Amino acid sequence: MRIGVIAIQGAVSEHVDALEHALLERGEVAEIVTIKHSGLVPTCDGLILPGGESTTLGSLLVREGIADEIKEAAAHGMPIMGTCAGLILLAKEGDSQVEKTHQDLLSLMDVKVNRNAFGRQHESFEANLDVSVLDSQYNAVFIRAPAIVEYGNDVKVLSKVGEFVVAAEQGNLLALAFHPELTDDLRLHQYFLDRVFGR
Repeated sequence: MRIGVIAIQGAVSEHVDALEHALLERGEVAEIVTIKHSGLVPTCDGLILPGGESTTLGSLLVREGIADEIKEAAAHGMPIMGTCAGLILLAKEGDSQVEKTHQDLLSLMDVKVNRNAFGRQHESFEANLDVSVLDSQYNAVFIRAPAIVEYGNDVKVLSKVGEFVVAAEQGNLLALAFHPELTDDLRLHQYFLDRVFGR
């Protein structure tokens, strides 16, 4: 098994650490690769799109030829988890901010996102969430977080903060508005690994 973490910018090492600990917990072995150039995505069994600055991330993914590889992998059923900026990139549609910056989106999930739904950096916060696929509350870290404001019939909502959807899935795609790699709670990484290992 091989799991890729897009490593152009953002919380890359934290995701790698979380995956390593999660694999250790479950007694599974997988190679974790950080991806900065095209050619590696097709060799992976699962993929994480971490946080960062979504406009920069999107344009670099296109420039490096990685965006097309991700679309191809998603079409063939590869489990993909996008966190924070990764959620924005997975979306089919963005708000006026996304349109104004001509942001490149992967357009894989039938969702519309609000890029700064919860405000700027200084308005970051933590919240205890009810997540439908977990057995108890999850303490989520939100940093300049986006949110899903509209979604199609095939999208399954996993968690909300008020009216904002902050966790959702559609087929093999999992989108989180928060940063699961910044907590010691590995349950969402485990949920993602369940998909990678086909459980």
